[in-house]
Order: sequence, then C-alpha cells, then structure tokens
Amino acid sequence: MVWVIGGNGMLGTQLCRNLSEKKIDFVSTDRNVDITNLSELEQFANGKKINFIVNCAAYTAVDKAESELSLAEKLNAEGPKNIARLAKKIGSKLIHISTDYVFNGTGICKKDGTIRPYNEDDPTAPIGVYGLTKEKGEKAVLEETEDFYILRTAWLYGFDGKNFVYTMIRAMNTHESVKVVSDQRGSPTFCVDLANVIIKLIKKDGTIPYGIYHVTNEGETTWFDFTKEIFAQGTKKGLITNKSCIINPCTTQEYPTPAKRPSYSVLNKKKIEDALGEKLPDWQDSLALFLESKNFDHERIK
Repeated sequence: MVWVIGGNGMLGTQLCRNLSEKKIDFVSTDRNVDITNLSELEQFANGKKINFIVNCAAYTAVDKAESELSLAEKLNAEGPKNIARLAKKIGSKLIHISTDYVFNGTGICKKDGTIRPYNEDDPTAPIGVYGLTKEKGEKAVLEETEDFYILRTAWLYGFDGKNFVYTMIRAMNTHESVKVVSDQRGSPTFCVDLANVIIKLIKKDGTIPYGIYHVTNEGETTWFDFTKEIFAQGTKKGLITNKSCIINPCTTQEYPTPAKRPSYSVLNKKKIEDALGEKLPDWQDSLALFLESKNFDHERIK
C-alpha cells in the first residue's frame, strides 16, 4: 500500500489520480493527520501494510514564509523528520518532495565562465526561509532513514489548485498587457510528469538506488518566455480570448517580493533519467498536454 501525505494539494491530488488509474492500492491524508505530531502519524499507520510513504505536504507560500518562520519550519522540517522516523519504524520506503530553492539560485560556474544546471551533490545554500526550511527537511530525512528518495522539483503546475499557467491565462484574458520577469531561468514542470516518476519509483520497489534526484521537465526558459509560450499555445487551443494582450518583460528588481527569488533554477536530470532508462518530457510538449487535457479546469481561467 502507498500512503500519500498531502493528498489534497496540487501534486498530491494528481498522484492519487495516477495511483487510482494504475489500480495501485493507496490511502491519502491531508490536514486530518498532523505531520508535526508523530503520535498521530503512528496512530494512522497502525495496522496498515504501508510499503511506500509519499510526502507531498509542505508549506509553499514562499513570500509568507519570511514572516512565518515557525509554521514553515514545522511543516517543512519537523513534519518530514516525523514522517521519516515513522517510515524507518514501520519498514516503509519514503519519497519526499523537495525544491530547487535549497540552492542559492546563482548557478554553478564552469571553467569557461558559463553556468551549468545544478547536480544533486552540489552544495546547498538557500537564500530565504522557504528554502532554508526545505533544506532542513532534506537533512531530517537523511538522518532518520536510509530507504528514501528525495525528489527536487521546480516551477510546478498542474490541474488542481492555483498555479502560474492558470494565473497567466486569466491575466492575459482580462488585461491589455501583462508584465513578467525575464531574468529568472528554470524548467516549467507538469505535475503529471513528476507523478509519473513517483509511480515508476514505487513500481521499481526499491531496486532504484536510494538518494536525492532532480525531477523537472527537460529544457529551460524564463518566466517571460514561458508566458509567451502559454499565450501562443493557448491562442491555438482557443483558451486565449484577448489576442491583443501585450506581454512585456521586466527585471526581478522591478518586481520586488518579500522573499528573494533564485535567478537560476535549472536542475540536471541525468541521474533520474539514467536510473529509469528514459528521458523526461520537454516542457513545451508537457504544456501542450496540460492545455488540451480533459482535466484542464476552465473555471480557473475566468
């Protein structure tokens, strides 16, 4: 049995959908089981034969985290520690979802002066509260259990909950122009593709070496160019009703936020692709699948 923790979130909901489609036995919890309370976790697990725990639960409000350190730390550090401790106790394998924000976002400079994508073993150095608490969560998992997969992802979007793609389509349909940051680079990631990787790890049942893996869609872009692609594909699919909307670039400095954003968030996926024996989809192809899917929520773009 698979236990999905954080099953009501964007990724958790998608993962439960995939597990159901694959007819894999699972249970899902969200706020009804407090991950900061080890005894609640133990009580829920009691009597169940849980082979995998997938922790999708997290405090993800990056800006609010700057003023809510205690809450972010409870959910992103203490919670994973409890979950990992429980996994060890009951003999379950753990898949824990982490983030590109554990890095400082400046990239790793090669000898020729160019920047390369982050590898799993590159030094972490978070620049904000959210990244700091997620780093603590990773360390807690490493300390509490050996049978784990930490999956770092970035720029995640999907069918359920708020996300950048829904937000930008709605903005472009209701405004004459939109301004989007053009000096932050990363890899948009369709949560269906991340959920598919999780399913494959579950099916492999521990035969893939444990450790940290990077999982995003292939390719890289900026938020500005991502928005332009959303506009182009959305127009073709009839989702953009205001075809005269102008998309303007801006700098991070022009769009200040409480939490500093990484300028470079590209992650190297070679390790997971070698382990699974297949490439991850390109971000443009996955965006097309998202926009044309029957699960696309048209209410969220009104």
